[in-house]
Amino acid sequence: MSLFDTHCHLDLMVEKDIDLDAALREAKQAGVDQILVPSVDESNWDRIANYAKEYSMVKWAIGIHPMFVTRQSLEQLNHMRLRLEASASCVAIGECGLDFYHGRDNQQLQTEVLIEQLKLAQQFELPVLLHVRKAHQELVKVLKQYPLSCGGIVHGFTGSYEQGMDYIKLGLCLGVGGSITYARANKTRNAFARFPLESLVFETDAPDMPLSGYQGEANQPKFVKDVLSSFILLRNESEQTISRIVAKTAKKMFNF
Repeated sequence: MSLFDTHCHLDLMVEKDIDLDAALREAKQAGVDQILVPSVDESNWDRIANYAKEYSMVKWAIGIHPMFVTRQSLEQLNHMRLRLEASASCVAIGECGLDFYHGRDNQQLQTEVLIEQLKLAQQFELPVLLHVRKAHQELVKVLKQYPLSCGGIVHGFTGSYEQGMDYIKLGLCLGVGGSITYARANKTRNAFARFPLESLVFETDAPDMPLSGYQGEANQPKFVKDVLSSFILLRNESEQTISRIVAKTAKKMFNF
């Protein structure tokens, strides 16, 4: 069994005093052989790039998270371009997207920063890691204007079946995370039961998004196996088929 955690914040795990060597060792023991670490803005680009240098199972993405968008983000976009021109070490753009959970005061700026990152993804032929809250309609509109030849992932998807299919029709995948482990998450669980398997990938969003039964504890990449176990119960395919196809989708997207 080969598992790929397509969204894991190792830097935030370290901030919670989690032993990184032990966490990665336990992840390997659980069948996780690849971990993708997104960034939030320029403040952690170097840190996560160094994780990718130190650990062969770790890959990284460069991006500006919508909740970290400020006027300085416009300057950071220039720095991002320079890094992409100088190095091919990152495998994706992200975490980027739109987040109107706390309001729309900076909607225009968020949208501008997102569009510039989508343009970089187009130019450098990289997939994107997309974050979205309270903004599915707006995000789909932007993605239609800036189509992505290398696709990407709508991470931690918890929307409806119809919303998910909107992204899939645009060539994107949906991130299956800890939300499906909660019995009360009927809408999300029912949607993932119906989505095409080839358009799904697994993730933890560690150390956030704790799984059912682990509330109050820091999430870790080893729990991808638990996400798989919950996902199996929603589908008709076998564990072997699911793990093989989902891992194949992720590895193809990031050219592994």
